[in-house]
Amino acid sequence: MKGSIFRVSGPVVIAENLDAKMYDVVRVGDERLVGEVIEINGSRVAIQVYEDTSGLKPGEPVENTGFPLSVELGPGILKSIYDGIQRPLPELQKSMGDFIKRGAVVNALDRAAKWHFKPSVKKGAKVREGDFIGTVKETETIEHRIMVPISAGGVVDEIKEGSFTVEECIAKIGNVEIAMMQRWPIRMPRPVREKLVPDMPLITGIRILDSLFPLAKGGTASIPGPFGAGKTVCQQSLAKWSDASIIVYVGCGERGNEMTEVLVEFPEMIDPRSGKSLMERTTLIANTSNMPVAAREASIYTGITIAEYYRDMGYDVALMADSTSRWAEAMREISSRMEEMPGEEGYPAYLSSRLAEFYERAGKAVVMSGAVGSISVIGAVSPPGGDFSEPVTQATQRITKTFWALDASLASRRHFPSINWTNSYSQYESSLADWYSSHVSSEWTTVISNVRSILSEEQRLQEIVQLIGSDALPEREQLTLEVARLIREFFLQQNAFHEVDSYCSPAKSMRMLKSILFFEECARSALDVGAPVRDIISVKSKNRISEAKFYPDHEKILNETDREMKKELEEMVRKNAA
Repeated sequence: MKGSIFRVSGPVVIAENLDAKMYDVVRVGDERLVGEVIEINGSRVAIQVYEDTSGLKPGEPVENTGFPLSVELGPGILKSIYDGIQRPLPELQKSMGDFIKRGAVVNALDRAAKWHFKPSVKKGAKVREGDFIGTVKETETIEHRIMVPISAGGVVDEIKEGSFTVEECIAKIGNVEIAMMQRWPIRMPRPVREKLVPDMPLITGIRILDSLFPLAKGGTASIPGPFGAGKTVCQQSLAKWSDASIIVYVGCGERGNEMTEVLVEFPEMIDPRSGKSLMERTTLIANTSNMPVAAREASIYTGITIAEYYRDMGYDVALMADSTSRWAEAMREISSRMEEMPGEEGYPAYLSSRLAEFYERAGKAVVMSGAVGSISVIGAVSPPGGDFSEPVTQATQRITKTFWALDASLASRRHFPSINWTNSYSQYESSLADWYSSHVSSEWTTVISNVRSILSEEQRLQEIVQLIGSDALPEREQLTLEVARLIREFFLQQNAFHEVDSYCSPAKSMRMLKSILFFEECARSALDVGAPVRDIISVKSKNRISEAKFYPDHEKILNETDREMKKELEEMVRKNAA
């Protein structure tokens, strides 16, 4: 039964006499705008509309589709650019130009494209829900594994090899016809057999993250920071260099110029793993700040559902959400339109639970097929004025286990990435220690602990220096400040746009830290036998540690540097003794 519009309040439409369930997709008005049921109150239904509601009038028809908001899952997702409700933007541009017309309906997956399906099971095989029944070469680098839909299973009565569209039948299991495409409601997590404890790091190539604040595959991280602190550059570096197999990048409510950079640059980026375009293993979801606010709220769920689909194939997926603050602002606007009781700073009372629902869909798991896959979720947070005490940052910090705090003062000093090593933390260190010890260096834990101690001691000493000056400090503490400077400038600073320095392996990071600590060891030995701290600090050879960042053959440079530093300091000791 069709209903009608009773009232319009921004993106929220109240309909009456509509037979509907929660989260049903409806068509609103004469232009059939896409909306979703978010509240039922007697004979009246609240609908959030994913398009501009200008011009809608009371009395216009509202029609229920009877289905929840879902995404289409199948070959063709990778290399695609979607809006918040999975409409392909390039296809919309072809048919409508640069501005999306209201009520536009375009299939997320190309119905005409044919994909070569190669079966991996034979007729008569018994399969369960989620099992792989064949593969499709989706891109040059990614094999798309066709799965038995959830809630299906049984004996394969028919399966065929060949080129098919995503809607054509490729197999029959009992009375169920299987196609390469399936649909899944975005607000419902896809099931797994067992959740696992994350025990492998997501290698990002960013020194400060991999060494001091590591993220596990299947972990959650947040990157809060004010405007201009480098959130988007960090997210793009993570998308390019992290060792996840699949990248899902959600631009949620970001400025149009920033999203344009992503849409233009990503197709041109070369994947360092394959030498092909980065888009070969990436899908982009673009919902800029001038797009309808309700679609922004849906875009996060669209992204995580696509990520879960590739996790179910046994892949390691990394989802970048930039930014969850804009998502929370969308919830706040819709909540106010529905006249709900506001919480802190006007955000709805359910802000924390919605954030938790999103982040808990990350994780490492044994999927329905028995394979192991993971989703790592990295959410940017844009606190107004860089105030980390605001509700979204605080709620996110309680949920995520890794906190990469960006600092405007570091960014203003051109220290990038501007991650504050004092405010940031990772709760995955202990679970990843064994991996780093066995795959990188047995000294990993000791070296990282020493580096942390030096940076912590520097923070304490800086408070004293502001009062009395560095020259008034004891010589050993002056040396600590110098070693901390080397760590900050040589190690923690990294050039995201340099051909070599944009990526740094954990092994290279460890080697650089060992050289810095080797200088400290030799310098303290020289200090103990009477060498002046001013002469020790002026040792020129130590500056070559920084050069190693920019050359592939870093091992040779650092070995030479270690020898030169030792020789220069020994010579200094001899001169002082004479």
